Amino acid sequence: MAKTVVEIGPGRGALTSHLLSRAERVIAIEIDPVLVQYLRAEFRDEPRLTLVEADVLKADLTQWGTVTVAGNLPYYITSPILEKALTLGARLNRAVFLVQKEVAERLTARPGSRDYGYLSVQTQLLSAPELLFTVPAAAFRPPPKVDSAVVRLTPRLEPEFPAIERNAFLNFVGLCFRHKRKTIRNNLSQNYDRALLASIPETAQRGEQLSIPQFAQLFQRVVGSGLPPVS
Repeated sequence: MAKTVVEIGPGRGALTSHLLSRAERVIAIEIDPVLVQYLRAEFRDEPRLTLVEADVLKADLTQWGTVTVAGNLPYYITSPILEKALTLGARLNRAVFLVQKEVAERLTARPGSRDYGYLSVQTQLLSAPELLFTVPAAAFRPPPKVDSAVVRLTPRLEPEFPAIERNAFLNFVGLCFRHKRKTIRNNLSQNYDRALLASIPETAQRGEQLSIPQFAQLFQRVVGSGLPPVS
């Protein structure tokens, strides 16, 4: 049994009931005040549930100690919620989310596949993501236009590249994927010394072809070279 679960966007509490049967405490964060009032009435006799009326992107998730995070994530804020959960670091047991199937495929994509991109690197840098199962659109009322999938993110206890500053590295990777059909060299040429880029064979590839360790090596050669970005 999980000790504390933070549920993002409980809605009308369909998942909340199941979480309460498996956790000692559930913190449900809901931004809609009407739904908050509904949930307070629905679960008025449940002392193990704490309802928080807030925008999850502005909420301090660290205040509840070590947690498991779960929820059905809206497409338009999936990426920032994933980042917020993963940056909990040692305070995160695991995260389990229902997301659009195409997003789940991007989170778990491997180098060389068409789904591999910045979101893959961002997620896999801090966690081991797994696509557990898909949920067809027909399972919802009303049915959405796309299928969904459940993903589990297990955080990495130790950073894979401790010497690399994470935000700077992810900004660099984002530049490498700026135009997915272009080579890394072309994508970086406006920001870094072109002669240096031309001397590195890996920059002739597209971003989707490089693994995270290869990106780390490239980052150290380009950004760690001592040459400032081209203004």
